[in-house]
Amino acid sequence: MCVNCLRTQVDITANVQKSVTIFFCRGCGRYLQPPRHWVKADLESRELLTFCVKRIRGLSKLKLVDAGFIWTEPHSKRLKLKLSVQGEVFNGAILQQTFSVDFVVADQPCLDCNRHAASPNVWTACVQVRQHVHHKRTFMFLEQMILRHGADASCTNIKEIHEGLDFFFANRQHAVKLVDFLQAVVPIKFRTAKQLVSHNIHTSNYNYKYTFSVEIVPVCKDDLVCLPAKLAASLGNLGPLVLCSRVSAALTLVDPLTLRHAQVEAGTYWHSPFRSLILPKQLVEFVVLDIELLGPTTSRHSLAEAQVARKSDFGRNDRMYTTITHLGQILHPGDTALGYDFEHANAVDPDLDRWIERGGSPPEVILVKKSYQEKRARKHAKGETRTWKLNRLAMEAAAGAEKASAQRARQAADRDTADMEHFLQELEEDADMRSRVALFKDKQAAAGRAARPAPSVAATDDDDGDFPEVPLEELLDDLAGLQLDEAEEEAAIAAAAAAGELDGGDSGAEDMTE
Repeated sequence: MCVNCLRTQVDITANVQKSVTIFFCRGCGRYLQPPRHWVKADLESRELLTFCVKRIRGLSKLKLVDAGFIWTEPHSKRLKLKLSVQGEVFNGAILQQTFSVDFVVADQPCLDCNRHAASPNVWTACVQVRQHVHHKRTFMFLEQMILRHGADASCTNIKEIHEGLDFFFANRQHAVKLVDFLQAVVPIKFRTAKQLVSHNIHTSNYNYKYTFSVEIVPVCKDDLVCLPAKLAASLGNLGPLVLCSRVSAALTLVDPLTLRHAQVEAGTYWHSPFRSLILPKQLVEFVVLDIELLGPTTSRHSLAEAQVARKSDFGRNDRMYTTITHLGQILHPGDTALGYDFEHANAVDPDLDRWIERGGSPPEVILVKKSYQEKRARKHAKGETRTWKLNRLAMEAAAGAEKASAQRARQAADRDTADMEHFLQELEEDADMRSRVALFKDKQAAAGRAARPAPSVAATDDDDGDFPEVPLEELLDDLAGLQLDEAEEEAAIAAAAAAGELDGGDSGAEDMTE
């Protein structure tokens, strides 16, 4: 026979399966590889192509030359493959044919998703994250870091508990992965425990529940601490009164009187622990009367001598303070700064008392950061709101929160609102911290601002130009608001993550707020 007759009369794909049914779990996005193995594969990916080719019966007797996907509607539950195969026919002749195979995607929940649907409280591993401080701003920043890096992808449930969060997983390896992520972004210590649930005496199979107790260092950004004598000596006689300027995998401490700085690793901290002397809610507003640079500068700070007065003392007395500050490059006469007032503060700490006994003398005032409260109040009076927003994790409230009284629930809600507002203000003021999280455009707020009449020139001149605002180029489009399908949303998330890695690199885990 000639080649044309062979092609018309001989079909080397007669014994190849043309229609295949595959099973897909919608809960976790995995495909069933018989008998009980589930594999993760994206649409039209190389992994899904390999999985589909292996599911075709009768293909082993032929030589596969080429394989690829034929486009189908993403929601049609159908996949099509175009295959090119070669087979031997009469007298050793090799015949090549191209054909298509249809795959029907049937929904079937995997065992883990089935258990979770039957009882959401069923879990295998739990990560309990705690920080013993009087606010939740650390967890608000940690929440944004988790969303930015997708560390919550394997969580079956997240519960908000007093002083922390509980993450539940169906697999112990997923919990270990989250603990490793936390070690990379904050200084922590953790311990593990396991509880026997059941065992089979015939097969020696044991089922355990694993618990990871994680404790975050109780020192936050802008906290004032007094270093123990041995730790201060090991850091080159730093301080001992220092400010915490950054919290990452290590604490970054800066001496506001000398601009010297040092890093304290998690192991070093837990060997010689220390706590904040004064709570952040005790920050006092000071008005800068005069400031003079002293010379030493770093990339972020400049040493200066400032003359300040308590804002609450205006009209009551003429008390003024002279102090050394590290904020020389951002403070100017007439500005308002937040600081710790040692003259009126009740600082109780054994390390501080021992330092004073050895002849140490703490300064009367330690300035921490510049304040923009008056400018924010003026903008709020004009009706201006933020044109950006943050995404939040889907969390459940603690069981005890449902039984709390209405007054306690209202007080807790007010504290959470105040902490969130403080956290948003820190994002506006700190560009380095802002680069570590994902900010999204708030189209409703932007439309409302555009609808308002433009301010007059005189009103614009009254506002200082150094008010911190988030630039438009740092904002991302909200994927939920765009109503993308799953494939487009995953592609957009991957593109945003890649852009963040190019901009910030691995330093995305270096900053941590209070």
